[in-house]
Amino acid sequence: MPKGTRGDKASASLSPPLSLPGLHVFAIAFALEVSVGKTNTVTALNNSNVLLPCVFTTCIGFQDLVFTWYFNTTELVSGSLGSASASLAGSRSCPPPLQIYHGKIKNKATEPTLVWHNPRVEFVGSTTKKDNNISIVLNNVEFSDAGKYTCHVKNPKEKNTQHNATIFLTVVHKMVKTDNTVTLIIVGVVGGLIGLLILFMLIKRVVLFIIKKTQDGKKECLVSSSGNDNTENGLAGSKAEQKAPPKA
Repeated sequence: MPKGTRGDKASASLSPPLSLPGLHVFAIAFALEVSVGKTNTVTALNNSNVLLPCVFTTCIGFQDLVFTWYFNTTELVSGSLGSASASLAGSRSCPPPLQIYHGKIKNKATEPTLVWHNPRVEFVGSTTKKDNNISIVLNNVEFSDAGKYTCHVKNPKEKNTQHNATIFLTVVHKMVKTDNTVTLIIVGVVGGLIGLLILFMLIKRVVLFIIKKTQDGKKECLVSSSGNDNTENGLAGSKAEQKAPPKA
């Protein structure tokens, strides 16, 4: 797996050394698709290292695939990645215009081969696993590094189909803490209301239970009292019959 090395920040500026006219890349997404994740914005702290994610998918596989990371442009030199690569033959120390990382992948069974990279850019992906990961890490981020980073892929196996995706990097002096006061207040109020509702339901059930027990006790007393009255009436009737004088 190709790795970038750290270099002098002054000599490793990501700004292109020259500006050449080029042809715009038309993102023709047939089976090839490039993605930078769910969000295309990244915020990094000055002098820190930041990950720039990128993966690509293809339905029919790939052969001699070329991938390139661009800084603040989506243009190609002479309209072809091949011509830009050819101009670097035998001279990796000469930075290609507009590029910060350029690599090739023979097939799914091999890891990417480095063609050229900015000294502060490090390849951290892998294409032999499930995902075709061609992510990079930008080391020692500077304020001048803020801007647009485009991950571009060209697959000769798909009739040189090309596709790209872009990340916007913001570099800050200090990370701003998110004020969650309103959120905490809302959560507290909602939690309090739910707690009161649960407490009310518990009290209601206890009160209903007590009322039911009281009513059941009263019913038992009434039944017992009624039974006693019937018994006493029966006994009194029996005694009256016993005391009745015999007929003449």
